Amino acid sequence: MTRVSTIPQVRTLRTAAQFSAHVARLGVDLPFAAEVDPAGVLAQPITIGVRRAPNRFAILPMEGWDGTDDGRPTDLVERRWSRFGASGAGLVWGGEAVAVVPVGRANPRQLCIGPQSPGDLASLRARLGDVAVVGLQLTHSGRFSVVPVAAGSHPVLDGRRPAPPITDQELDDLVDDYVRAARIAAVAGFDFVDVKACHGYLVHELLGAVDRPGPYGGDFDGRTRFVRRVIESVRAAVPEVAVGVRLSVFDVVPHRAGADGVGEPEPVAAPYRHAFGGDGSGVGLDLDEPFRLIDALVASGVTMVCVTAGSPYYCPHVQRPAYFPPSDGYTPPEDPLVGVARLVAAAAAVRTHRPDLQVVASGLSYLQEWLPNVAQALVANEGIDFVGLGRMALSYPTLPTDVLAGQPVDRPHLCRTFSDCTTAPRHGLVSGCYPLDEFYKSHPDRSGLTVAKRATRARRG
Repeated sequence: MTRVSTIPQVRTLRTAAQFSAHVARLGVDLPFAAEVDPAGVLAQPITIGVRRAPNRFAILPMEGWDGTDDGRPTDLVERRWSRFGASGAGLVWGGEAVAVVPVGRANPRQLCIGPQSPGDLASLRARLGDVAVVGLQLTHSGRFSVVPVAAGSHPVLDGRRPAPPITDQELDDLVDDYVRAARIAAVAGFDFVDVKACHGYLVHELLGAVDRPGPYGGDFDGRTRFVRRVIESVRAAVPEVAVGVRLSVFDVVPHRAGADGVGEPEPVAAPYRHAFGGDGSGVGLDLDEPFRLIDALVASGVTMVCVTAGSPYYCPHVQRPAYFPPSDGYTPPEDPLVGVARLVAAAAAVRTHRPDLQVVASGLSYLQEWLPNVAQALVANEGIDFVGLGRMALSYPTLPTDVLAGQPVDRPHLCRTFSDCTTAPRHGLVSGCYPLDEFYKSHPDRSGLTVAKRATRARRG
């Protein structure tokens, strides 16, 4: 297990040769272009349905903590969407995670579908301006909701985040809620909806609900029934809107901080059966079931998959590689570049499995200066259709514009994965990039963030 003190931060790898040599020492495969061509593959347009994206950059959906109590956008939400619109990216995948019902929000200030949603979402869509292709991410946070419900029993999460099981009737009713939300998205001018199936939320947890009885659990057909029903129902009711899925294509056993603060797997009985895309060991991958699901999704009408993994709640080093942990996290047990390479390899595997799908890669922000080099190689060598920007879009939304203009990256605004954009909302503060975005540097919640971080350091000794 690698200790963080021995891991060089990416920002210290100042030349392509240094970066490539470090990756080689790690023994991982990370596609890399020594030179970035601003007029090359990243600038090539691509058709999505009836729309045409002008380039291969995508803004990934994030979970806002700054809406109103009844789930409507605020000026902070509008500012974030305006910055996404000014990014120069050809695709905005979701913009924001929007709960299909109020009780399914992950926090009390997340956006959710309600009576004012058609106008609210149309206004947000307008904030994106001339972005060519735009989707809306639809979600229910399940065990991590403000009113938690579990997809099934879990040997670790039942202790960490106990919740009553969601009933079959409630799942039946939720299908209609997804359809209602998709209709609103169509009215508001979105090109597609994303049925979120990742990060430990309801649809993702159902995929691993091997012990759930009834039609929505147990075997592969049962565990995938809900997401297939949602997609088929949306396609039938709202055919003018395309459907994508952001999918955790693999998962691992929940991790915890060890005595030294470094993440380690929770001890569980073998084989560990609850990780969708896992090999039973708790840490290894087996993409057989994810590939079967992707085949079924395509048959149901899905045309786009955004590849991610795990959950920010119980294995953030897998889902969101970072050097600095959030306040409720742990020191990474591996060089974060290993996590980036794992996510990149999964996206490439999906591309190889289904050449007819449009595939979006994620987990790239930790690459920092070298993100454009890896992005170009992913599109040119691996056939990835879009490279996604998540946290990077909070600190440096115009990275796509700069790269495509042949400008050097703006180093002072590169996301350094400080994880404050996670720590702040975990303490009830608004979401944003406090270290690098001048707006949030002077926001009143910054003082609360400082207090929270000091308290965390004191607890850790």
